[in-house]
Amino acid sequence: MNRSLFRFAAYLQLVLAIVLATGCTPTQPFFINESPDLKHYLDTATSIEYPDVDAPSMPEAVESLPPLTVGNHDYQFWNLTLEECVGMALQNARFILANGGTSETQQNLAAQFVSGQPGQFGSIYDVALQQTTTQSAALATDGSGNRLLPRGAVRANQIGGVEDALAEFDAVASGFIDLSTTDRPQNVGSGNSINPQISVGQNTTQQAALSKRLATGGVVTLRQQTIYSRNNSQISAFSRLYPSDYTALVEAQIQHPLARNRGTYINRIPVMLASMNEDIAIATYEAQVRNLVRNVEVAYWDLYLSYRAVSTATIARDSAQATAQFTKLNLQKGFATNQEVSQAVAQYWNLHRRLIGALAGSNLPGDDPRGVYGRERALRELIGLAPTDERLIRPIDEPTIARVEFDWWESVAQALYLSPELRDKKYRIKQGELELALAKNQVLPDVNLSFLYRWVGLGDTLGPPDRADRFPADGSSALAELTSGDYQEAQVRLDISMPVGLRREYARIRNAQMTLKSRQDNLADSERLLISQLSDAVAKVASHYSLLQSAANEWQATEQEVDARLLEYRKGIRDVNVVLQSQQRRAEAQISYYRALTEYNKSINYVDMLKGTLLVNNGITLREGPWNSKAYCDALERARERAAGHQLQYGVTRPGVIRQGAVKDADTAAKMFGFGDKAAPDQDLQLFSPSPNDVPAIPETSLREFESTGQLTTPDPTMPRYVPVPKDADGNKPAAKAVDSLDAPSSVLVPNEPLSQTARPVGSVQQASHQSAGIQSAIGSGVVNQSSHVRPAVADPNGAPIPVRRKRIELQSGTQSK
Repeated sequence: MNRSLFRFAAYLQLVLAIVLATGCTPTQPFFINESPDLKHYLDTATSIEYPDVDAPSMPEAVESLPPLTVGNHDYQFWNLTLEECVGMALQNARFILANGGTSETQQNLAAQFVSGQPGQFGSIYDVALQQTTTQSAALATDGSGNRLLPRGAVRANQIGGVEDALAEFDAVASGFIDLSTTDRPQNVGSGNSINPQISVGQNTTQQAALSKRLATGGVVTLRQQTIYSRNNSQISAFSRLYPSDYTALVEAQIQHPLARNRGTYINRIPVMLASMNEDIAIATYEAQVRNLVRNVEVAYWDLYLSYRAVSTATIARDSAQATAQFTKLNLQKGFATNQEVSQAVAQYWNLHRRLIGALAGSNLPGDDPRGVYGRERALRELIGLAPTDERLIRPIDEPTIARVEFDWWESVAQALYLSPELRDKKYRIKQGELELALAKNQVLPDVNLSFLYRWVGLGDTLGPPDRADRFPADGSSALAELTSGDYQEAQVRLDISMPVGLRREYARIRNAQMTLKSRQDNLADSERLLISQLSDAVAKVASHYSLLQSAANEWQATEQEVDARLLEYRKGIRDVNVVLQSQQRRAEAQISYYRALTEYNKSINYVDMLKGTLLVNNGITLREGPWNSKAYCDALERARERAAGHQLQYGVTRPGVIRQGAVKDADTAAKMFGFGDKAAPDQDLQLFSPSPNDVPAIPETSLREFESTGQLTTPDPTMPRYVPVPKDADGNKPAAKAVDSLDAPSSVLVPNEPLSQTARPVGSVQQASHQSAGIQSAIGSGVVNQSSHVRPAVADPNGAPIPVRRKRIELQSGTQSK
């Protein structure tokens, strides 16, 4: 025995030594029908491949025309108001091209959108996605068909939508059929008549259960079982009466917690957390729509400024062109030098370069990086249009020059109440309070009381239930015994479980407390910083209006200077350098005026945005879109059920109130904070004290009037289009070297015939889920429409409309403005 064992061990050692000596070097296998064509061989494991996705592209992308640029001016003017631009943006917005937050400027949105993920930018689907978010885990039951009681505390980010949270209270139907056989020897004597030495049997169990979780935390289960048993035990008076039998059971069971997870307050908290998740999604969506409207208005005024920059550059270029021609004629007559001619021509080319930059954009220092064409493409990005479609958008709304004053205390109250960002944070604080209640509940011991009541029936057959033969008679029915109610059982069970030490539970409570405190402090600092932003925005409104006044006065002065310098130059008093410098200053003053004007209107818009009144002032409301027709039928049925029922008074409703109803309007918000029209008059900041000179009248022309064709970008310093020759102030005849020309000024751009108003496609707002926006009033901070539901505007002395919801002030001219 030992020798054979040693021999086996020696053979095993030899085999292991051979394996270790040869190693694990693989060899190529041999195949009988091997083909030299190895087309299935891949020499790389990873490669750049294209996904198999059938996603049709939008016509705005595949049918877009070549961009407008210096060499391409094939377009027609498309006159659009700010209201129409906002309407098209809201209608075409599937994704909201705007970042979150309250930043004054948002840049590179298109680049961020292309490189970002779908969840980075808001969309019309966000609220619906939140409502339909569900957990991946299914409702679980134990082997007896009972719903498992919840364990642990949940947080808001672990819960989906309201329907998902309510699904925890749905009834769960379960069942099984179990078939088994027995064929085994038993350790008994051969004469045992009850338990044979060879046990052979068949067993079948069928179960069906319906279990539901209650709002109080308990679980109610109704269960039915049928058990079939057959074995080879001896049939006698001392063992089995029949070779087989059926057992029918009907059970009713209720399990209820007595401490942890008990009561409607704790068990309804997940539903409340899910509901507030939807409220947070709605607040986020409102902020994104607000930012989109803000971006559209900013882009609209930026395009307006670009048009004015082109107009200013055109006038300056033509003036320099006329001056250059005038200087050349003087050189021929001996009244000028070559240096003056070169300086005048250089001034012309400098202003011509600036005109090209203002038209098509330029990255050179001092030029607009986008120009009219680039700003128009940026506006098209926001309103959902193709980059180029043979039309060039032209703003026809003029920005307001009216002096605007915001009531400070009313603005503070509106910002603190209407801001969707603050409403988001307040919902998160309420969620933190409920999460803390759940964490505290986990400290209680897990005590569960279970009560089971069972009806039993036994027979050698299963049915029918109306059979007269009763057990133990032959042919007895298990269902008949069950329905007779003669055999009933009851069971009461008390389960107690509690961790010793509760370190995890106390740590969870501490974490919930710190989370709640951090959210409260975050809300306080957010309110402080929001008011700081509002203060800065209101101050900028005052600053920009002051700059607007100064720029208008500067423009007037430069116009007078240019007239005077040209007259002096005609008389030979001044050289051409002085004239060129005055023309340069006039061009800079003109563009400074329009830049101050647009910044003033954008600053008014920014104040409305921070106050939370931007959408209201623009007549935009958010509401739920239409449901499926079946939903309205179901809602009517539920309403009829509730109307026909009897309301039971439970004493208290838990959890308590988490909402205060619909968001109030701006006037109510001011009154809620104790501010409003009755604020102390001595607290009026008087940010805009009346000035003897409001915005002086300046010689501006509406963009509508620039409709004639022309070729501005064709340099021709020898053929001036317009020579601004001033009148002789002293009534004498002009000098011999003066050159007159009656050619009209050229147009701002190079359009074809403008589109008619009837042929212009105008966007309208259609209803969509949480995206519907009714444009019923004027759009923009400086443009108003006399709608029936909007407070009428009052014109200032210059005829400019006054934005709505402004505090009335008195002008020295006696005209009222608000």
